[in-house]
Amino acid sequence: MDEILPSIAKIHGTPHKSVVAVSGAGTQAVAWFLGVAGASRTILEALVPYGRESMNSFLGFEPEQSASGQTAKDMARAAFRKAKTQLEDYSPAVGLSCAATIATDRPKRGEHRAYVSAWDELGNTLYSLKLDKGLRDRAGEEELVSRLLVHALMLLSGLESDVELGLTPGDTLEIERTEHPSPLEQLLSGTVQWLVVRDGIMEAEGEVPAALLPGSFSPIHKGHRGLTALATNMLDTDVAFELSVINVDKPALEEPEILKRLAQFNSDETAVLTRAETFFKKARLFPGRTFIVGWDTAIRLVAPRYYEDDRDIMMIALADMLAAGTRFLVAGREYDGVFKTLADVPIPEGFEGLFRDVSEDEFREDISSTQLRTGQ
Repeated sequence: MDEILPSIAKIHGTPHKSVVAVSGAGTQAVAWFLGVAGASRTILEALVPYGRESMNSFLGFEPEQSASGQTAKDMARAAFRKAKTQLEDYSPAVGLSCAATIATDRPKRGEHRAYVSAWDELGNTLYSLKLDKGLRDRAGEEELVSRLLVHALMLLSGLESDVELGLTPGDTLEIERTEHPSPLEQLLSGTVQWLVVRDGIMEAEGEVPAALLPGSFSPIHKGHRGLTALATNMLDTDVAFELSVINVDKPALEEPEILKRLAQFNSDETAVLTRAETFFKKARLFPGRTFIVGWDTAIRLVAPRYYEDDRDIMMIALADMLAAGTRFLVAGREYDGVFKTLADVPIPEGFEGLFRDVSEDEFREDISSTQLRTGQ
């Protein structure tokens, strides 16, 4: 065991930050990672989702098999996402997992096997290990699987591995590397829920500012930018433009059109791409955010026809958003020759706290994307 510790010290010397999740085997590796000085620089969290409900809670669904390559991949992806949410800097996030079934205190009919998955921003490496059944006791199999985890994390951290696994001719180890699709492809397929885009760089499920200005941005205009600048000052926070690739009334946007719209943003502007076509979904995706909207959008927020023509469903949605800390900063819009403001929105009693007004004196810009498209 002592010869493995220098390898772990090398891992702790890299900038990579890991969440490690193991089930069935691999707890010895967790103990090794945490037992070497500097662990807090590398290990953000270590989990052992052994029980059924624990695993379901970690993944967000019930896996078909507890010890399979797919389950290991799902665990590593969940660990990677968890690592991303816990970063306090720009260190590379990685997810490491193990899903295994090894020797116990009772005979097993099936194979003794372990699947180790290493997930980073670029792809996933899956190690499929079949153990020579009967050659080792549980402690021996646990040590081999744990060594494989250390080996995988060394490579995931950009190091050359010097770990001796201790494989025998009766063991088999297969290694499969899969590169992730592009971030935009992942969003369109639903693999990720949002992208943060700045200066042409797309980050899957990156950090989202505290305020968002949703729109179709077809095209973006000075009204969008003027309202963003005002909201930045009023709220004392960064504001991003939010574009959903799915629309309630229109076909989903395809990649060429998405890239065309993104090309409009300046290098210092942040855009957030989502699959959230309604404000209820946006609020669930980004709790506690302030959404900057126009009067016409605020009207739809309190209109039952946008909630299956059911006022009860609308009230529940508004209550959920209020409880989640969602807020709406509402700017006036001209409608049929009259400038409409928040005062013209029939807000249900008790939900006034959801909304904050932008007065006409503070902001008025009588321009829309539709007018620009049609040349009006």
